Amino acid sequence: MNIRYTNHAAEELMYILQTGCAEGAKVFFLADEHTQNLCLPRIGSIPAERTIIIPAGDDHKTIATVTRVWKALQEGGATRSSHLVCVGGGMVTDLGGFAAATFKRGIGFTNVPTTLLAMVDAAVGGKTGVNLGGLKNEVGTFRDAEAVIIDTQFLATLDEENLRSGFAEMLKHSLLDSEAMWAQHVNLMLDEPDLATLQEMVQQSIEVKSRIVSQDPTERGLRKALNLGHTAGHAFETLALRRERPRLHGYCVAWGLVVSLYLSSTLLGFPTERLRQTVSFVRRYYGVPDVTCKDYETLYGLMLHDKKNADGRLNMTLLQDIGHIALNQHPSKEAIYEAFDFLREG
Repeated sequence: MNIRYTNHAAEELMYILQTGCAEGAKVFFLADEHTQNLCLPRIGSIPAERTIIIPAGDDHKTIATVTRVWKALQEGGATRSSHLVCVGGGMVTDLGGFAAATFKRGIGFTNVPTTLLAMVDAAVGGKTGVNLGGLKNEVGTFRDAEAVIIDTQFLATLDEENLRSGFAEMLKHSLLDSEAMWAQHVNLMLDEPDLATLQEMVQQSIEVKSRIVSQDPTERGLRKALNLGHTAGHAFETLALRRERPRLHGYCVAWGLVVSLYLSSTLLGFPTERLRQTVSFVRRYYGVPDVTCKDYETLYGLMLHDKKNADGRLNMTLLQDIGHIALNQHPSKEAIYEAFDFLREG
């Protein structure tokens, strides 16, 4: 996985395009309506055949938007030697990667993630995809970007809520890795983070994910660990979308982590004190989801749609302890409802 850490994204991107693209190959940029103004100017001096702008927001992460990208590539004369540069958050890198992986059976692409969530999660690891029928990432491919440029200077464009959203994935990585990494994360003052420290933590977080992905690129085994918190998290996210009150992905993952750690504690003996500290951190910075016991049946049904399930039962990642991963766990419906109660009421 070609991950490039820099504070000069334009220079790094120019080098990648000059060394990795065939002579005369057409370069296309993809951004959304937010990153068009906030982030593209940092790399806007690089010549491109066309800049494709798509609507912002996860509700536009659809086949209809992919079709717009395909048509723009086609109208711009893109060939199999062309290259797509995806500049934006996870929605842009997921959708752009999918568009590139499928246009003319695959053209090269580079991700330039501009949000914390995209840097530590969406832009790294080779997953691309779009939502379908109200379900997250229902259609997609495994396809690595030619390069991923990590420039934390883009984080200056983020509001507090989006910063917290990205940090939830970092917290997940820390739970998968080690007690030392976890302690650093749950003790960070997330309302006033030191950006130099955060930059170091971003690289550490990406290295955890990259190490797992390199051992299991297509999610046959160990890579399932990265789904910690996501089975319930995606259910919270999908329910919010259906109600037309969308919540950021990282907030839903943070709530999903609480569900997973409660199950880990009751079913596998995950240490109670570490559960308490993690839940305290999540409650402080993410609050609790706007759900009631009347929503449990719907949430559970959404969890059953998770791609990791098999034979009609939940297949979740839990933890015996920090860094001690338990794959392929099958908690009962009753246990899930108890975890929802714990999330809402503590």
